[in-house]
Amino acid sequence: MASPVIFDRQLLRARRRRAAALGPSTFLLDRVADDLADRLAAVKRQFDRALDLGTPSDAVCSVLRESGKVASAIAADAIAVEADHSKLSVMADEEALPFGDASLDLVVSLLALQFVNDLPGTLVQIRRALRPDGLLLAALAGGDTLTELRQAFAAAETEIEGGLSPRVAPFADLRDLGALLQRAGFALPVTDVDRLTVRYASPLALMHDLRRMGATNALAERRRRPLRRATLQRMMQIYGERFADADGRIRATFDIVWLSGWAPHESQQQPLKPGSAQRRLADALGAKEFPAGEKAGR
Repeated sequence: MASPVIFDRQLLRARRRRAAALGPSTFLLDRVADDLADRLAAVKRQFDRALDLGTPSDAVCSVLRESGKVASAIAADAIAVEADHSKLSVMADEEALPFGDASLDLVVSLLALQFVNDLPGTLVQIRRALRPDGLLLAALAGGDTLTELRQAFAAAETEIEGGLSPRVAPFADLRDLGALLQRAGFALPVTDVDRLTVRYASPLALMHDLRRMGATNALAERRRRPLRRATLQRMMQIYGERFADADGRIRATFDIVWLSGWAPHESQQQPLKPGSAQRRLADALGAKEFPAGEKAGR
């Protein structure tokens, strides 16, 4: 069964080209790249061949070079090869990876995978491309990212136009993404979230920043006619009423969800079989154990 088409991938590429021409806003990507450097430093091993998948800048390649942990790296992206010939790149979409099975040791992706239509399928492709004991490290927007903008637009459109249209992309939550890693066959899957609250002078300033990130509305089911001025003005008013601080600046939430998982290998730690424990949990905790149904005395 074909996966649903959530994003207009051709429009996404056009939006990224526009962002590059405008002068990209990279503060969020820079922060995530710094976090990547810390996470990679904690991994006590070397990688022969690494892939930067879809990251909309050279941030990952810079981190990989400076880490000293990677012998060679390649970037796979639908448009980056057009803009930067200083790094080894292939023209490839995140939804159709051109790599053979067990051909990579490390796959890293920053702020790209939230825009794929078939994330489970992409994770399966990454898993297959990794050699045994290969590592995936990925960060994507998730959870409550831009929840304030979503709520303000929903309230304004309901009030002014009598209905809603999709304007802010849906984002997966932490538990769902962890389950997807397991379904894709990754061992030792780990997910965590870094919440960042950014303050802007106005909702328009936020929207201009999103434009310069190449992250404005590219939903396939988006409304095609222009946004009405009255709706925009009401959205800005609602945003200010609900999500402004005492100094008048508004808040915008960005949830960065981190995924990590390993291609299975016999050397990896394995869970014990049920019933094989050599020590009772109550003894380890220094607690008294009560039979099922019996309550502890007060």
